Amino acid sequence: MKAGEIRKLTPDEMELKLANMQQELFNLRFQHKMGQLENPKKLMLIKRNIARIMTIKNEPRLSHDS
Repeated sequence: MKAGEIRKLTPDEMELKLANMQQELFNLRFQHKMGQLENPKKLMLIKRNIARIMTIKNEPRLSHDS
């Protein structure tokens, strides 16, 4: 998911997307531990997307701190 796509989302949609990705990360980690994960790179992509959403979500607060 690109940063521009995330910025177009409403705060509620961002929260929902974040919750879904965190659940997916949990499931992927579980699959990885059980040896059933087909694409290990998906773990990295989900982590990156979670970080992107959290960063964009915190941008307004970060700009007021400086």
